[in-house]
Amino acid sequence: MSDCCGNAGEVMILACSGGSNVGQITNQAAVELTREGHGKMFCLAGIGAQLQGFVKSAQDTSRIVVLDGCPVGCARKIMENAQVSGWEYLVLTDLGIEKVKDRELAIPAGQVEQAKAAVRALHSGSQSGTGCRA
Repeated sequence: MSDCCGNAGEVMILACSGGSNVGQITNQAAVELTREGHGKMFCLAGIGAQLQGFVKSAQDTSRIVVLDGCPVGCARKIMENAQVSGWEYLVLTDLGIEKVKDRELAIPAGQVEQAKAAVRALHSGSQSGTGCRA
């Protein structure tokens, strides 16, 4: 599988899928990045539930990107509690996307594209060891 950095290792993508717009944007970005061959979306809930197979898969994966919608940091806390290290991290509200709790709000495609571009940029920075690591 090709990934966004052109390296052989597959990127595990773990996304917040929370009840706000930014949680849904991270989820949609993860789905689309997987479809586009920039990594593979994986089950964050399985890691959060401490299901040993899921935790072991995350611990054994060399390239992980964790996407949180907002500064509450649920995905980050799941990874910390599971004692998985060495992952890249992105928070959508840090990109200037405002958190809105209205579930009826349509998610603008431009915001999903913005999130995907930020993940790609994160990976291109990590090639030289300069990406954000947890």
